[in-house]
Amino acid sequence: MEVTFYGTRGSCPCAGDAYAHFGGNTSCVLIDDGGDEPLILDAGTGLRSLGADLAPALAADGRSLRANLLLTHLHYDHLLGLPFFSPLHDAAAHLEVYGPSQGERTLAEVIKGAVGPPFFPVQMDDFYGEVRLLAVGDEPWKLGQAVITASAVEHSGPTLGYRVEIGSSSVVYIPDHQAPVDATTIEPGVLALCEGADLLIHDAQYDDDEFERKCDWGHSTIAYAVHVAATAGVKALALFHHDPMHDDARLSALEALALTMPGAGDVGAIFSAYEGLTISLED
Repeated sequence: MEVTFYGTRGSCPCAGDAYAHFGGNTSCVLIDDGGDEPLILDAGTGLRSLGADLAPALAADGRSLRANLLLTHLHYDHLLGLPFFSPLHDAAAHLEVYGPSQGERTLAEVIKGAVGPPFFPVQMDDFYGEVRLLAVGDEPWKLGQAVITASAVEHSGPTLGYRVEIGSSSVVYIPDHQAPVDATTIEPGVLALCEGADLLIHDAQYDDDEFERKCDWGHSTIAYAVHVAATAGVKALALFHHDPMHDDARLSALEALALTMPGAGDVGAIFSAYEGLTISLED
């Protein structure tokens, strides 16, 4: 399978020359297993770019989009790209969106409330293509060749992390994760989700000094991301959900710092994810 990053930023999109390498779009990752139904992780502003990439190939093949999208949670930086996803302009398009249960309200009710007046001029029901909004259950399930496992992750509001397994390859996606104050404890569900993964895409929004001021803002440090990866025995760690205050120079410096963190030597590869990066994993 191939994993391609279309948005790696957290909190809000940003633009300018200082963000040219790592990019300014918010969370969106594509998993391609070579089939006709791509699997998308989150619908941040990077989803617009993904749609622009998918649309020409779909048109050339005379096909309409059929795809699955896994939402970790419903903060705007993970949802805002949905109404700008151009393949949904096709009336024959079909997108199944999975996300965390929202308690007394359904997932569909909450998303339709966010994507519609007065927050957005177009309602979800106005999309030409069909969008199905489904709450994730407690058991793993299959989407095409992929087996999906979801687990609750500590953040602000209902939030999930996902493990995607295709053949013998596995990707774990935890873009928003509240690190504990002790910087060492790992929730059993998170550890089980990450165990032995080929690639872990993990929240690494803050350095240690920033975390001291923002220790309850719902995110992790670079050191904690490395700690989770090393403890879980993952093969590669993608530092993700970059803070909008971290420009290219800062992210490059933090990437180098991550390689010196305790446990880094136990992880095969550690890098800061950037827009356009594609990683191939053996099935």
